Amino acid sequence: MDRGGCQMNGGGGGDVITLEDLESVSEEQLSDSPEEEQEEQGRLLRYWRDVARGHQVEVPTDMAEPIHQITTNNEGTHVREQVPYTLITRKEKCGEVLFEKRHYEKAHWACITVHEDTYEQSICYGFMKIMRYICQQNSAGSYLGMTIPIVTVVRTDEMHRTLSRAVTVAYYLPPPHQSEPPRPHDPEVTIEHWPAAVVYTRAFTGATNELTIIHEISSLAEALDCPAVCVSDSFIVAGYTNPAAAHRQNEIWFLERP
Repeated sequence: MDRGGCQMNGGGGGDVITLEDLESVSEEQLSDSPEEEQEEQGRLLRYWRDVARGHQVEVPTDMAEPIHQITTNNEGTHVREQVPYTLITRKEKCGEVLFEKRHYEKAHWACITVHEDTYEQSICYGFMKIMRYICQQNSAGSYLGMTIPIVTVVRTDEMHRTLSRAVTVAYYLPPPHQSEPPRPHDPEVTIEHWPAAVVYTRAFTGATNELTIIHEISSLAEALDCPAVCVSDSFIVAGYTNPAAAHRQNEIWFLERP
């Protein structure tokens, strides 16, 4: 399968570069001069190629503009919006939030499901495709704006010990695009209308890889009073902050059965 220029070099045990990585350049590294935009794009591409080598990933040349738009949030003209929800309840113990129960309204999401040899390859391929849709390859012909979290739907075996190779990366369309979502140029990216859902969430920090995801699924299942009310073979990993942050913010989500 064409990975859109996003390739793993060597073993599949390393991290990958994701949309979150591409937002982690500090403000000091960015220029305020519009005349220097092209030069800045090249510099950011080189910077992220250096970062990507540590993740065993190759970043193609045509990612220069998307990287610049994501990094600068389209020159600061868009605010990163959080996917809206209503908090139903929160369970705490000794001052620690064990989980939250939330209600998410129905909404449109841009999605791509990938079936690569490794989980890391699938995430890499999926994020690159979604980023191109956000920044360039859509019928609106414009930068759509970032929303958080970017979510990944993962599937497990019955015992929750291994992840399936089928991985879905999904991006919540900002409110101005919810009623008429721009069409993706890439036929592998689809617009899905997700129904309203009740979600159980547990926050965690650090890396998101196959081992940590399996661990967090187990931790949330233990924290729930009645885990049987939730879907038991697919889960969502939600990412809020970039991997370069000292305390990366993620969540594991369980969907309540309809």
